[in-house]
Amino acid sequence: MIQVKLFDREHEKDLESEMNRFLRRLDEKSLLDIKYNVTAFQEDEDDDQVYCFSAMIIYRA
Repeated sequence: MIQVKLFDREHEKDLESEMNRFLRRLDEKSLLDIKYNVTAFQEDEDDDQVYCFSAMIIYRA
């Protein structure tokens, strides 16, 4: 059965750490693909830019 695990963090290092924890438990032969995305937006003119780092790990269970 093919499954996915979704990750979403505001900081890239947090995303990296969480994904690495998950991947440590996963058999390498089960890993099919990893999709990665970064989105940046500014809520208001005076606000700082907000980043969203997300990834999806596709694996065979």
